[in-house]
Amino acid sequence: MRVTAIRRTVLTASAVSLALLVTACGGSEQGGEDKEAKGGAKSEKPVAKALAADELEKLVVAKGDVEGHEITEPGKDDVFEPDALSSVEKAECKPVAQVLSALPAGEPAASAQRLVVEEPEGAKKDMPLTEELADMTEKEAEEAMLDSLDITKTMTSLWSYDADGAEQTLATLREAGKKCAGGFAMTIDGEKQQVTKVSEEKLSAGEDAVAWTVGTKQGAAADTKVVVFRQGTTLAGFSSFNIAAITRGEAFELPTAVIDAQAAKLG
Repeated sequence: MRVTAIRRTVLTASAVSLALLVTACGGSEQGGEDKEAKGGAKSEKPVAKALAADELEKLVVAKGDVEGHEITEPGKDDVFEPDALSSVEKAECKPVAQVLSALPAGEPAASAQRLVVEEPEGAKKDMPLTEELADMTEKEAEEAMLDSLDITKTMTSLWSYDADGAEQTLATLREAGKKCAGGFAMTIDGEKQQVTKVSEEKLSAGEDAVAWTVGTKQGAAADTKVVVFRQGTTLAGFSSFNIAAITRGEAFELPTAVIDAQAAKLG
């Protein structure tokens, strides 16, 4: 909470008018104290409150909010438990590891999540049937299967904090991204994983935002798009991957349609 400092005016007068000055100052000081008390009460802003879980449920993206996307509540296999992140090599990198894994950074008072799946034209093809694969060359079969997996999945999260918690958490995330740009090791759900890079992306969303491409290696190399933006006391987090792009070693874009839709709902 910020308290406005009130500066008092220093009065000077000659010795001849001292008695009059004392009388004047007595009344003025009392009025000044009243004004200070009233002014202080007016200038002190109430502590910002976190949104409750039911409020976040109304604000998180829902079915029909993003054209061409399927939006569902994540199942147990889609999300990590809060204690799944058992170790991070560098303490300062833990916030990055958390949002990469769609876990909240800091200590939010409430949260809500949705799984958002985009299906581009190539992904509308069903997985080839066995008999269809038999008529294809090995290369054709591989490409057909990858086309069916050309789907960007985004775990979208809302985390709400009391006071300036959201602002401070985002500032910590930004600093962590800079300090951990060269990578770090982490263990999530019992599996060791090497983060190879945390590269900054350009993005404008909400009142403030951070966006990265996070490279990981757990056998094969993979990139994940990670975005967190702030709107008031709430942070919106996005962790996205595309299986086909990962397999082909291709880049994929930030999920801007999902981010824009969530930003619009948060106002």
